[in-house]
Amino acid sequence: MATKNPPFKIILGSSSKARREILSEMGYEFTVMTADIDEKCIRREKPEDLVMALAEAKADAIVQRLPTGGPLEEDASTTLLITADTVVVYRGVIREKPTSEKEARDFIKGYSGSHAAVVGSVVVTNLATGKRCGGWDSAEEILVQLNTI
Repeated sequence: MATKNPPFKIILGSSSKARREILSEMGYEFTVMTADIDEKCIRREKPEDLVMALAEAKADAIVQRLPTGGPLEEDASTTLLITADTVVVYRGVIREKPTSEKEARDFIKGYSGSHAAVVGSVVVTNLATGKRCGGWDSAEEILVQLNTI
């Protein structure tokens, strides 16, 4: 797909390969910056609140690392920062990124034949104005029996 030349620059505040692929497949050029926050320190009872709080915390952390600790000086009027987060809710328990391959396998095995919901958020910050918009959405999945793990 041809590269789009939008009237703004994009900073993707994520190390997610999937998020990079989505923007690339849409034809956008972007810079990647990671937030480097301790996500385990941010807790919320509802998954919707958690993913929003995490995406906002990532945006805050990245903004603080930009020149002068705030908006990009020359490019601020044309730069958008995109941050996001996703969790899985299984049997009422919020599951974040697994911390090991074993934990990932255990999660997947546990989902087999059951329902799980994926809750994700996206926050877009205009670095010139500081204005921030975001939202969350969820999808419930019926997971099939996994015999190969």
